[in-house]
Formats: sequence, structure tokens, C-alpha cells
Amino acid sequence: MKWNWQKEGWPEFRYDSAALAGLEAEFLTSSGVLLGACKHLDPEQFDALRVELVSEEALKTSAIEGEFLNRDSLQSSIRRQFGLEADGRRIPPAEEGIAELMVEVYRTWNDPLTDETLFNWHAMLTRGRRDLVDMGCYRATANTMQVVSGALDRRTIHFEAPPSHRVAQEMATFNGWFNRTAPGGLSALPSLTRAGIAHLYFVSIHPFEDGNGRIGRAIAVKSLSQSMGRSSLIALAHMIEATRKDYYAALERNNQLLEVTDWLEWFARTVLDAQAYTVECIEFLIKQAKLYARLGGQLNERQDKVLTRMFREGLGGFEGGLSADNYIRIAKTSASTATRDLQDLVAKGALVRTGELKATRYHLHL
Repeated sequence: MKWNWQKEGWPEFRYDSAALAGLEAEFLTSSGVLLGACKHLDPEQFDALRVELVSEEALKTSAIEGEFLNRDSLQSSIRRQFGLEADGRRIPPAEEGIAELMVEVYRTWNDPLTDETLFNWHAMLTRGRRDLVDMGCYRATANTMQVVSGALDRRTIHFEAPPSHRVAQEMATFNGWFNRTAPGGLSALPSLTRAGIAHLYFVSIHPFEDGNGRIGRAIAVKSLSQSMGRSSLIALAHMIEATRKDYYAALERNNQLLEVTDWLEWFARTVLDAQAYTVECIEFLIKQAKLYARLGGQLNERQDKVLTRMFREGLGGFEGGLSADNYIRIAKTSASTATRDLQDLVAKGALVRTGELKATRYHLHL
């Protein structure tokens, strides 16, 4: 078996540009829709959206790799790094590191990609780790870098990366390709094509001891931001995490090939879904603002606390709907008070009631 980097012609990826043309055109249209939606947000709403989406992306890009982080700590760190008011909680190293990486990608989207950039990202990502040899630098150990699964006696090798002694030169070629194919570059590529190849190309080199998937997705976001000419709020990791098995399957189908149309079509559709999700998040935020404006001065402290908690769940809503028991627990109140508060919220049009008796649930009325 030969991997893509062992094939003659590496790293010249081939693809059917005609098969991608419609998707590329749809991306440009969707980017305009996304920009237009953002213009409807006031500065406070935009800050809320930015913190929510960046923290969600940090959570999901980590979850893809099986690492589950604390949302509140992430949001606190991200707010602080954006210069916004934040609580004084102590942030664990893992949350602080990925938050710093995501904000750095957001802020420096238009900078060229260099070894130094990637080393800084890796140092952020591995903050607090004690189990790695090479941090903030490309891998240098003689061990074979493989992506495997299964028990020790029945391991499946999904991919094997180039040996460490080749990594520095491979990355010099990769960084040169990335900067050369940027908008306005000597070999500029279409938006989705470039971002998709960049992700596959980078993870095929697998230059770091750990964190290659997360950094590869960050590079894809950087590429999309450069194509749009502004910092990206595309929920790419959110959408990939939702289709994680398909993501790994698509990568595995293409890590032995240089003809990558299959991968690029999958990646392009995922980006378009991520754009649509981001627009829905913006619309959700606007509806939230309108609801609070309509209810201005009519909510007691308990009701406000519970609605805030429900809105934190985002588009997915409060799992299974809000029950009276949920209300009692969140508001720290009695059953009779919860019943009165919930009836009042329904009467005011803030919530919609479904079901009866123990199956009664409440949902945001947007």
C-alpha cells in the first residue's frame, strides 16, 4: 500500500474543477448572505455572536479528537482575549490554549502562513501537556507516525505520515503552496478548492506529534477567511463534528490518492452547511434581541435567569424542552412559583407549551 505522499507527482493534487464549479459559485453567494446578515447586528450582538461561535468551534474541534472541554471556561477566556468583560475564573490550560489559538486564527487571518505561525499555534494548543516530546516545533522523533485504531493485537492502520526527517522540507513546500495560492497570489485557487486541499495536504504531512487535525481545520478556516476578505465565523468544526464518521471516512478514502475530487466535494458541501448554520445563528440572535425588547421590564429575576439559560443552548434548544423540574432547579424556586412563572411566560408569548401533565414541556417562542 502506498500513501499519497509516496505517489509519483506528490504533492500535485488533481481534481475535476467542473464538478466543483457550482459549489464554488454557491459559496460566493452564501458568503454575501452571511455578510449581509452580520450587518443587521449591533456591536453588542456581534460581540455575543463572535464569542459564541468561536467558543463553539473551540469545543467542537476538540471534541472531534475526543477531548471535551468546559464551555464556560472557554467563553471566559475568549471574552478576555477579545478585550470584553469577563469573569475572573481560573482557566485550565487546555481551555486557555485552544481559546487563544482560535482567537489568533480569527485575528491574523490575512497573515502569510509560516513555520513560526504554526509553531505558535501548536504551543498554544499543547499548553499544559506533559506527555509530548515535541511541542511548539515539528516532530523530530524517529517513531513512525501512524493513525491507528483497534486493540494492540488487531490494529487497523488508517494512515502513515512521512518520516520526521522529511517534515521540515515538506512543510516548507506546503507553506509556500498555501501563500502562493491565496487570493491575489501567483497561483490563486478557488475558495473551497484551496481550503479543502490545504486541510488534506496538511494532515497528510502530519507535521506535529499531536494536534494535526485541529491545526489542519484552523488552516482551512484561515484559507476561507482569506477568500472572503475578512475574519471567518463559519461553523466548520461544528458541522464536521456532527458528521465525524463521514469526515474521517472521506479523509481515509483520499489519503492514498492524488486525485481528490471526492474529498473536495465532501468538504465543499460541509462548508456550505456550516455557512448556513452560521446564518441561522445570526437570525436566532436577532430573534432573541427582539424577544427581550418586547418583554422589556416584564420579567422577574427568576424568569430572566431561566430564559438566559435556554438561550445558551442555541439553535438546538433546551434538550427535550424545558420541564417544570428544570425551571425549579435553574431558578432555585418552589413548584408553585415555577408554575406561576411558566404560565406567565406563556401568556407573555415568551414560551410555547406542549404536552400535558408530566410530559409538559416549554420551548422558546421565536
